[in-house]
Amino acid sequence: MVETLPVGRFQLQQQRLELKRWIPAFLSSHKTLFVLLWIAAFGSVFFWQWNIGGSGFSIFANVGPGRPMPKMRPFAFNLTDFGGVGDGVADETAAFERAILAISKFGKRGGAQLNVPPGKWLTAPFNLTSHMTLFLAEDAEILGIQDEKRWALMPPLPSYGYGREHNGSRYGSLIHGQNLRDVVITGHNGTINGQGQSWWKKYRQKLLNHSRGPLVQIMWSSDIVISDITLRDSPFWTFHPYDCKNVTVRNVTILAPIFEAPNTDGIDPDSCEDMVIEDCYISVGDDAVAIKSGWDQYGVAYGRPSRNILIRNLIIRSMVSAGISIGSEMSGGVSNVTVENVLVWSSRRAVRIKTAVGRGGYVRDITYRNLTFDNARVGIVIKTDYNEHPDDDFDRKALPIIRDISFTEIHGHGVRVPVRIHGSKDIPIRNVTFRDISIGITYKKKHIFQCAFVEGRVIGTIFPAPCENLDRYDEEERLVKLSAAQNVTDIDYDI
Repeated sequence: MVETLPVGRFQLQQQRLELKRWIPAFLSSHKTLFVLLWIAAFGSVFFWQWNIGGSGFSIFANVGPGRPMPKMRPFAFNLTDFGGVGDGVADETAAFERAILAISKFGKRGGAQLNVPPGKWLTAPFNLTSHMTLFLAEDAEILGIQDEKRWALMPPLPSYGYGREHNGSRYGSLIHGQNLRDVVITGHNGTINGQGQSWWKKYRQKLLNHSRGPLVQIMWSSDIVISDITLRDSPFWTFHPYDCKNVTVRNVTILAPIFEAPNTDGIDPDSCEDMVIEDCYISVGDDAVAIKSGWDQYGVAYGRPSRNILIRNLIIRSMVSAGISIGSEMSGGVSNVTVENVLVWSSRRAVRIKTAVGRGGYVRDITYRNLTFDNARVGIVIKTDYNEHPDDDFDRKALPIIRDISFTEIHGHGVRVPVRIHGSKDIPIRNVTFRDISIGITYKKKHIFQCAFVEGRVIGTIFPAPCENLDRYDEEERLVKLSAAQNVTDIDYDI
């Protein structure tokens, strides 16, 4: 008896037989085999992208201005819903203000998101609100109006006294916030552009009667995140969190001309606590990062330290000042700072602590680890005579304390002076540790590791040879030689 197969089953067997005959012939062609392997590779990428994306796959998922803006809040609005135009000519200030007023009513419902679409959005300064996400699409650029009359005047910062550059009022920031909670500024690498060129020119020509304002300033706030955007050409300091807690800056690009863009610091934590700065690229006209806590007697009276700050995974440049600074305004104190995995390239100084008589306060418990200096004039600087003061009423007996600082795994090349630690009789530097230091130098004179009034230790062998002010220990941290020359001065600013 012959079994009769159902039509579907018969066809399936026929297809399998045909496939067995077809595969060897198919694979015999080198060109066809290449195509097959390419398809397999593409398929693996498909499934990899699917798994990490969680929401599907597009071969162009990360390019193009048409990327959808993710919804990060229960409610989302577009700036165009409030009259925004985005042509770079229309004044968008009212649109921003209307949008943020509307968002402020959603705070108890999880907040809301303001989407800034592709385009150029010219605006005067505006204020953020709590429980808000400002999302800049790719090719979206917020532009600051250059007429300083449109920038509101604010009282001087309480920890700075009469003003950072002039007595009296100061200009506010382009994007501002006070007493906020839960604020996010993010995007697909959209840009906030302060258009600072006119500010820099007027500052150099002494045509401004008030201190310049930052690009973004958040004050007396908590739970702040800035990520995945570009900040550029600030009139003054770029991002200035002031007396804030729990601040994260991640994957941010900060740009300003490396010359003739005065005081365009990248990120200036000021009396801030619990802050992370990571995965950023910063190239500006002053310090890339500068940790502060108030200025002279005003900072001492305000009494808010900067502490618990982690800085990691940065690429930075400062041809005018330093890659990462602490001070010089540090009168409220700075402590528990870790700087790790940082490349400083083509800079005047790599890392610096700066203070002076009259500052008071302290800098302590500072850890530098795994730093690379590529073509820096001076690598490590601690300076105690940075004599810039808000007025002449500072307390000359207010002496800062500088202690408990460690440098580990510091490497580089093209450095003229690798270390310059300039303590003084009034402000000695205490408990500084160097370990695993190897810095290629461009200056062959003898005193290139410079010290004055410093006490500390060297563990193991470092290059170049350390100054005589420091105790020597071997790799197992066993004492080899105690220094008898801690107060010797060997500073040569001509190098």
